[in-house]
Amino acid sequence: MTSADSDGTGLLAPGWAGSPAASATADTAYLQALLDAEAALTRAQAALGLAPAEAASRVTGAADAGRFDVRSLADRARAGGNPVIPLVADLTKAVGDEYGSYVHRGATSQDIMDTATMLVAVRTLDLLLGDLGRTERALARLAAEHRDTAMPGRTLTQHAVPTTFGLKAAGWRSLVLDARDRVTAVRDSLPAQLGGAAGTLAAFGVYGASDPTALPAAYARELGLRTPDLPWHTLRTPVADLAGCLAFAAGALGKLAVDVLTLSRTEIAEVAEGSGGGSSAMPHKANPVRSTLIAAAARRAPQLAATLYGAPAAEDERPAGAWHAEWEPLRDLLRLVGGAAHDAADLAEGLQVHPDAMREHLGLTHGLIVSERLSAELSALLGRARARELLTHLARRTCTEGRSLAELLADEPELKGVDLGDLTDPARYTGSAGALTDRALERR
Repeated sequence: MTSADSDGTGLLAPGWAGSPAASATADTAYLQALLDAEAALTRAQAALGLAPAEAASRVTGAADAGRFDVRSLADRARAGGNPVIPLVADLTKAVGDEYGSYVHRGATSQDIMDTATMLVAVRTLDLLLGDLGRTERALARLAAEHRDTAMPGRTLTQHAVPTTFGLKAAGWRSLVLDARDRVTAVRDSLPAQLGGAAGTLAAFGVYGASDPTALPAAYARELGLRTPDLPWHTLRTPVADLAGCLAFAAGALGKLAVDVLTLSRTEIAEVAEGSGGGSSAMPHKANPVRSTLIAAAARRAPQLAATLYGAPAAEDERPAGAWHAEWEPLRDLLRLVGGAAHDAADLAEGLQVHPDAMREHLGLTHGLIVSERLSAELSALLGRARARELLTHLARRTCTEGRSLAELLADEPELKGVDLGDLTDPARYTGSAGALTDRALERR
């Protein structure tokens, strides 16, 4: 098996294959994070006088993923249930006899595995946030440009009342900003893990620490992670927080995707992806591939998050199976959402909007799309009951006779001399859509 295969080529995962998140979560990236965690531990001990400075230098110098065999580590991980055990053996050998004893000193495998997972998460979330930023900026431009572009509002799949594409794009952006804020808060809260065999820091006292509780803070500083309040071997808040923010981000991007999928249908064609994908059988097609892949991620993410939400029910001071069950779904979530964010940025930046199609569709119901407005206006003239009765009757006639509601209203004796003017123009019944769009765009 090649090194590319060991990293996961993504043959069945076009949503994240080749994305920045794919590289950040690859086996080699995870291995480097494990090595970074080990090196930082030795440096933290050296900073507190618990290890020679040369030991920290040697361990850091040896902690290069390129020097280690990922496939061999994976194979040997089966014996102990995690890859840290064989990695410590290999890293100790690479450091050499003089300072090898300072590798992993006082730690347990979960300390390194959890810390590396937090490093991988932070590094991937940084990339994800960059793509969320691209997405929201592109959506802000669309919302401003189409502030007053009227289109049918749809509820329960049917035309309801007019809205604007600007307000729709502003709504997409609002969700992206919500995702950004949640992801940012979680990224900034992710802690290092250091507790030793059962979360008591006991071994570090044996190795000379007068105050072992100072070591986690020094360790976290070396890694750029938050200092943990307690060892969290079975206190899995960080994992649950990651699950929540990633699942929400997938859903937020999914809303954009499913709306684009609907609006880009052949018979609607109000928007189109800037560069659609081809079909193996139908040369004429330009499939909305970016939206399709984002929608697929949004459907998978909740189930992956559900597995991670089972993590807090972890027995004892280290669980058997609960901790191990987190690794793959968390990496899958990081990849899925990272890939979806990358696709969403491309989608938003290249989205084509077709105002003429939107305007045409406002007339599909022959004016009935403004019946809500007419009901309110005519109630003042005819009374509420008569206005409703008249509009219900005329609505049936628009369907059977193919005449517009405006024409039929003009023929009604009760309305002779009444200037209906703009009341039947759907583009003039978008309510406060413009003001709401402006308000939404004030958010940064």
